[in-house]
Amino acid sequence: MRKKIIPPNPKIIEAAARRFKVLGEPQRLRLLQALEGGPRTVSQLVAALQANQPNVSRHLQALHEAGLIARRRSGNSIIYFVSDPFVFKLCELVCGNVMDFARAELAAMGMAEGGPAPGEE
Repeated sequence: MRKKIIPPNPKIIEAAARRFKVLGEPQRLRLLQALEGGPRTVSQLVAALQANQPNVSRHLQALHEAGLIARRRSGNSIIYFVSDPFVFKLCELVCGNVMDFARAELAAMGMAEGGPAPGEE
């Protein structure tokens, strides 16, 4: 018999839903992508995302409250880093699945890799 992946505990389901909700914002995924390379200051993240500081700070706060990133002070700067590296495994699974789905859709339209480009038929 296969082990159930989603536990029957309502509190666990609520906590999982909150985490998915936090990850449902593209800008937060971009922040995690930037933090994948290591700790960064807010100004480094603003530059990497080409976004404004209040917007980046708001998303960093949401990721922090969800327990996905942590922060520490270094002089006058706040350094952000990933505190739960499992988030990258989750992103790898979901992004990989999205890419597989897109490839299958393209193949179904006869546009798989190596096939004719649009307008070249």
